Formats: sequence, structure tokens, C-alpha cells
Amino acid sequence: MRKFLATILEKLTEKVRGKETPVAILVENEEVIREEHKEVEPIPPQPKKLSKDKLPKKKTEIAPYVSNPARDLMEIMEVPFLALSKNRKSPILYESSDGARKVKVTRHTGHFLASIYDWDVILFVASKMQKILNDMSDIPPRSMVVPRHELLKAIHRSNGKKTDADLEKTLSRLQLTGIETTIRNEDCKYKAGFGFLDSWRYTERKEIKEIEITLSQWLYDGVCAKGSLLKVNPSYFKLTSGLKRFLYRTARKHAGKDSWEFSIKKLYEKSGSEQEFKKFKSDLKSAVLANDIPEYSIEWIEKDGKQSVFFRRSTLHELDILAEEFEKKQ
Repeated sequence: MRKFLATILEKLTEKVRGKETPVAILVENEEVIREEHKEVEPIPPQPKKLSKDKLPKKKTEIAPYVSNPARDLMEIMEVPFLALSKNRKSPILYESSDGARKVKVTRHTGHFLASIYDWDVILFVASKMQKILNDMSDIPPRSMVVPRHELLKAIHRSNGKKTDADLEKTLSRLQLTGIETTIRNEDCKYKAGFGFLDSWRYTERKEIKEIEITLSQWLYDGVCAKGSLLKVNPSYFKLTSGLKRFLYRTARKHAGKDSWEFSIKKLYEKSGSEQEFKKFKSDLKSAVLANDIPEYSIEWIEKDGKQSVFFRRSTLHELDILAEEFEKKQ
């Protein structure tokens, strides 16, 4: 009996050992295989998933431009309606070579002419109107109520008491600057001396500052006309030079997605600059050589004793667009 039990125990022990040994070998082999695998093709660490509210935010991202880029009116980009400086008093007088297009812009007593910097407000309002037209939800009203903080954020201006005062002066200049033109006014449909704005005012809401802005009929009709607006690069608002802003708007209007060339004299006429031609030419050359406007590369050309500026859509900008689209898909 003891012998029998001993034999059974021995066989059981052998079976156990027989099973354990291969297991140990398999585990050992598995570990070796894993170690070899790690050396050949390491397993990358899995990134820790973050909740939406903990995702890092891009510091340079400005919401209004992601979904609703600013828009400029091509008619205003074509001929001089705006002062390139913030303190211009002398009127802007322009007539095309064929005499078909005439523009006269004058200031109101006690105010400067509306400038290319003041125009930022119109770019924002036009973008709101364009969105309504794109959505085909309704015809945009001539009077738009916009939150003050949204407006300031969209045109890259800081908040503060000085900003409030500057914004009010901007709106007043846009309202009080007088315009006489034959553009869309050949039959004198619009009375002489209209401004960019008919009126502006703060609303009576207490919990948030809102501004009601009413475009003049002439400007409103231009904004609502089909195909009249062009998108504006957000970096445009970072340009502090009025001349560089003029160069960007000229490139955006004429070069588009290709290229264009203008003589220095033609650019002088289109700018409406109050500088003497010699000073304008010097400042223009400096701005062109800096070559730092958004979307386009600009080049100073001298050939046969004549100077011109060549505008070309920037390849780097195209790469930036592709990179942004790739990031969005990730």
C-alpha cells in the first residue's frame, strides 16, 4: 500500500514537474522574445488622454478668425478712400486716368480723416454680414449690434480705458469723414458727403457692453453685393505701418493667388499718400525690402531706369496653410 501510494506520488510529482518545467521555459522564452522585440521595435508609450477642459490652448488662436475671417471691400482696396496715417487733415483727391472714377474724401472739423487703422472696424462688421449671407439665413441688417469685447478681440486690440476712448474716436471718424464718389454713384443715387457709417451708439444693456453700428447705404450696398468681399489674413492686424497695410491690401486685391507688378508712380496714385513723391518712394522701398507682409512676397525691381514693385503669393504661406490643415486632421 505504501509502495502503491509512493508510486502514485512519484508519478504525480513527475507530471507536476513535467508541466512546470515547460511553463518555466515558455515564460523564460517569452521574456527573451519580448526583450528581443523591444530592442528591434520598441513599443511607444501611450499618451495620457486629457479631458477637453484640460487640453492645452493655443496662445495665438483668436476664435473669430477661425470660423469667421475678416473681410475687405474690393472697391475700397482699389482706390484711395483711407488715410495711411492716423492724423491726416488734408483731403484725399483721386481721379482715374480715364476720368470714370472720382473720389473725394474730407474730414469733419475737429476730426482727422478716417484711416486705414479705423477701417479695422468695417472689416469686422463686413465679416459678420458675410456670415449671414453665407448661411443664407436672412438678409443682413444695415445696423449690427456687436459685443465690444468681441470686436476688440477680432481686430487685435487690448482692453482698457484708453482703448474705449480710441474706439469711440475711430467710430466718430468713420461716421464724420465725408465721401463724394462716382463709384456706384454715376446717377447720384447717394447724396454727396455720406460717410462710412450713418451712426453708432452703445446699447442700454448693463451686463455687457454692446455697440450698435449702422453702415451708410452706399457702404452697405457694397458689402452685400455678390463677390464684393475678400478674406483678410489675421496677421494683417499686426501690421503697425500704414504703408505696409496698403501694400498688403494692394497685393490681396490684384495678385490674389498669383502675382502682379505695379510701377512706383501707380502705387503712389493708388495710395492717396499726402507725402511728396520722393519721400513716398524712399519709404516704399524700405517697406518692400523688409518683405514682411502676410501671404505675399514683395520685390523691388529696377530695370531700364524704372522702378516697380512685384507682388507674388508666398510659397511659405501656402506651406503654412497645408500645415494647419494637416494639424486639424490629426
